Amino acid sequence: MSAVGQQPAVPAQVMQAQVLIVGAGPVGVTLGNLLGTYGISTLLIERNLDVLDYPRAVGIDDEALRTFQSAGMADAIVRDVIQNVPMRMYTADRRCFAEIQPTTREFGWYRRNLFSQPLGEATLRLGLRRFEHVSLRSGVELLDLVQDEAGVQASIIDEHGAQATLRAQYVVGCDGGRSTVREKILKLPYEGKTHPAKWVVIECDGDPLDAPYTALHCEPQRPYVCLALPYGVRRWEFMLFPGEDGEQMLAPEKVRELLREHVRDVDALNIIRARVYTHNSRVAGSLVCGRICLAGDAAHITPPWIGQGLNAGLRDAFNLAWKLAWVLQGRMKPELLASYHEERHAHVKAMIDLADLFGAVLSQKNRLLAWCRDKFFLAIKDIPRVRDYVLQMKFKPMPSFSSQAVMQDDVRNRSDLVGRMFLQSLVENGAGEVMRLDDLCGGRFVLLSWRCDVLAAAEPGLRSRMQAFGCDYLQGVRSRSGPRGQVLAGAGVVIQDYENKLNAWFKEKGVDWVLLRPDRFIAAAGRAGDAPEVVARYLDQVAA
Repeated sequence: MSAVGQQPAVPAQVMQAQVLIVGAGPVGVTLGNLLGTYGISTLLIERNLDVLDYPRAVGIDDEALRTFQSAGMADAIVRDVIQNVPMRMYTADRRCFAEIQPTTREFGWYRRNLFSQPLGEATLRLGLRRFEHVSLRSGVELLDLVQDEAGVQASIIDEHGAQATLRAQYVVGCDGGRSTVREKILKLPYEGKTHPAKWVVIECDGDPLDAPYTALHCEPQRPYVCLALPYGVRRWEFMLFPGEDGEQMLAPEKVRELLREHVRDVDALNIIRARVYTHNSRVAGSLVCGRICLAGDAAHITPPWIGQGLNAGLRDAFNLAWKLAWVLQGRMKPELLASYHEERHAHVKAMIDLADLFGAVLSQKNRLLAWCRDKFFLAIKDIPRVRDYVLQMKFKPMPSFSSQAVMQDDVRNRSDLVGRMFLQSLVENGAGEVMRLDDLCGGRFVLLSWRCDVLAAAEPGLRSRMQAFGCDYLQGVRSRSGPRGQVLAGAGVVIQDYENKLNAWFKEKGVDWVLLRPDRFIAAAGRAGDAPEVVARYLDQVAA
């Protein structure tokens, strides 16, 4: 039987959709929600009948929550999330050498949050019900894809063996690490490595520990991870050694043996799920092949050490959704879709390399090397600059783009700003409503100026071009800078800097305006007098 809220199995006739998403895991369903907000007709197909109840991803960061916010789903997701969770790292003799709990909320959300992927997926699937033009069909498997200049023809089969044909303009493979789209149809290389050690992941309810944090225990005798999940669920992840059979380690007596050292009364535990996983570090050779794109684990897969596997896939969805929408709506040149690969591939590789480094250091089994590692970390933990670098997660590679979807070739442009994600703060609109900046901007481009009208001297047609492209104009002013009860007038929609963060940002960066993409990356930035020409040149570069 299909999951609640899903539509019946695929009928035999040919169906039409602007976008076909293969795979309805968290990345595919997030992409479906984003496309739904843009008005794109979308069909998701999923081979499984319901959300898989496995121990899967648990960490979502600030960028992920910003993505859900753009899809109108952040508040619903956060209802099942533990926010602002610290991460502790312990030496071989169980001394804490680092506690990571970033205080920054630069993008509007905390950087470390824990959730249950099955719960999150179910919530995201419910979000699809908001859109008549988006549908999810479970128990449906992809057989083949054939693309031409106008679109892609998909052959599919449902759980009853009935085959059907679907015609879409674009297809996105979100069908996991063993992707049919990548492996069998596109035959793309999945470059990287499979790590030799396997891990057994165990979850129980009725959390027996008072430890509201994620703990990485770097003990050579058996490295393990222990963390608290929502609703009283506790997870352990134990490394398996050569000779230990994964399936045998899932036997109830073996599971309790692993837990016996860490829980006072192991026999009282209610084990709700256990599974063996292999860590992989791989990325597809290309994320865009004509009209077919890859996202999530179908595009790349990373070890869980820095909690960026799912988050990387959600970045894919945020980057790709608006580009598909702008191309399909005739606003952007179709060749700009290639920027999805350019912008995501390099950053994904950087994240995988960092995860591999963390894993090699923290899961060290050689006792002498582990002793040297512990001495080093204990020695540097009281050095303020190093401590801040670790505790604020400044080691995390931040995306920085130089593709054709941003203006990096303009000598007046700020290359240190362009291609980076813009901050998100609270702002106040003319009606006195306080809201997050992204909620005010909506799913559109935004030209945001600071305390000046950068379009005052623009050619009359520029505003019309911006509107046709899907770009609004906002003017930011200091909070309470006008007469009481009034906001200083301007040509665009005027917003007040409710938290005084925009004022600080523009002052530090030395620019008067930024052009923000729908995924909140800076497409262009500069001084007031340059804005009309630079914005016009950007439209020449990307607009259809």
